Amino acid sequence: MSGKIIGIFIVVSSLIVGAALYYLQVYGFYQEVDAPAEGIMLIPLATNEAEVIPMEGFKAIDADSSPIRYRACFTTPYSLALLTETFRMVEDVTPRNAPGWFDCFDAEAIGGELEAGTALTFLSQKNIHYGVDRIVAITNDGRGYVWHELNDCGEKAYDGTVVGEECPPPPAAPLQ
Repeated sequence: MSGKIIGIFIVVSSLIVGAALYYLQVYGFYQEVDAPAEGIMLIPLATNEAEVIPMEGFKAIDADSSPIRYRACFTTPYSLALLTETFRMVEDVTPRNAPGWFDCFDAEAIGGELEAGTALTFLSQKNIHYGVDRIVAITNDGRGYVWHELNDCGEKAYDGTVVGEECPPPPAAPLQ
């Protein structure tokens, strides 16, 4: 009899822990974010000073638990031709998945548009967090998507490789 009780306790505990873990990963850490006060910014070809592009319908989520959980959607009247002539493009980036409930950001669909050439990616901000760049993808019909991507320094810092002189020094660990 006590074996059944222990078995039931283990199964029920596992289900509760599994449900809590799922909730925390998909819903718990995310919060909706207001549009940045400075707006959506892209780095021009001529300078390293970011410039604001017009946007409407901004919707975003972020989580304090990781610098790469930021996702945003918006629309812009700028054409891809204007953007490619004016702003710095980024190659070989893939959008990161967003939680299913954040329905404006479909990483698979965005990736398909990038492969088809109906969307292009631009650098919005370098090192928004240490080793993390903000990437903006814009489609030919003006839909825009934003996410954070590890840059070379971030990949090295997080996998334990020697960072090297070309990277800025990592931020100091907070004192406890």
